Amino acid sequence: MSSYSPLCDPKHDVHVVIPPLPQAIEAARKTLVEKDSANIHDRDEMIRAAYALHYVLHDLLAAIDAQQGTRRSR
Repeated sequence: MSSYSPLCDPKHDVHVVIPPLPQAIEAARKTLVEKDSANIHDRDEMIRAAYALHYVLHDLLAAIDAQQGTRRSR
């Protein structure tokens, strides 16, 4: 069995500030453009891309939920 650190820990990684939806959409688009050129054969680049995309997606979903007046658990 191997030991690992998860990308996200719901007990510690919570939203303090949820961005407005237009800001979250812009950040997601910007991050997609930035990470499009990541080298798939470079482990570190893939980890950085996964981390960045995870957090902009998390922000985007939180902003959508806030706009709809819903709150979802992970």
